Amino acid sequence: MPDNHIENQTTDTATNRRKLLRGVGLSIGAASLAGMAVRPARADMTASSLEPKAANTLAALTARLAATPRRRNFKTVPMILTSPDQWDSEALNAVIAYTGSPKQVWDNMAIESPWLNLMRNTLNAQIYSWKNPNFLAVSATHGTAHLALYDQLIWDKYDLAAFTKGKFTANTLLDVPTAAAANPADFNDPNGAFSPAANSITVLQRRGVVFVGCHNAIWEFSAALLKKGKNPDKLPHEALAAELTNHLIPGAILSPGIVGTIPQLQLAGFHYTAS
Repeated sequence: MPDNHIENQTTDTATNRRKLLRGVGLSIGAASLAGMAVRPARADMTASSLEPKAANTLAALTARLAATPRRRNFKTVPMILTSPDQWDSEALNAVIAYTGSPKQVWDNMAIESPWLNLMRNTLNAQIYSWKNPNFLAVSATHGTAHLALYDQLIWDKYDLAAFTKGKFTANTLLDVPTAAAANPADFNDPNGAFSPAANSITVLQRRGVVFVGCHNAIWEFSAALLKKGKNPDKLPHEALAAELTNHLIPGAILSPGIVGTIPQLQLAGFHYTAS
């Protein structure tokens, strides 16, 4: 049976969650950045795990990433990052150094593509067909897919739905569907935690998938917001990019540029796949 943590989370509807985020206030801008602290990635990742029981190496990585703080208190960021303290270097290095196998990096660019479904299907085949419980999937996220790595507050404040070609009105890819509460022991349940009904970033994170974000995507999207006049706080480019960085979703790992990081993953034995 699923643990109580998953059951409790799935009782909250996506609507209530979005209302709660809106209640925090949409006016967060440059002034709020100074008050933000470096925070842990996700305290509940191991408690709500959907990873295989035999995945000891993967579980160790998940626990390490959950305990590794992400810097989310930037006031400004430059176009090109030149120092490891400007990205999540400790967490990213842990992923690159992962000793389990196999390991795969997905080049995910389009939010409207079946990227989450493809990764879910691959997890199922690797774990249950090929018997590789320590299989690690990494999402190298950029393009419009990167919009899914911003929290709902940023979606509301900057009207990110307008950049999705009408496919999304909110960041529903973070929602925890009811299917996630199904018994994970029944992995062939067609409506269960490992089925298409559970295509969600949050659920995939619980299965050990790592979502890596892209500073270059943040910088270029900041430029697009400025060009469209979507800048309610009148922030300069460097500060707007910093605000987006500070609102990456829990668990996401910031890279200095994902296309430039993919070769580092390949050198470490990750198999490249384009979604």
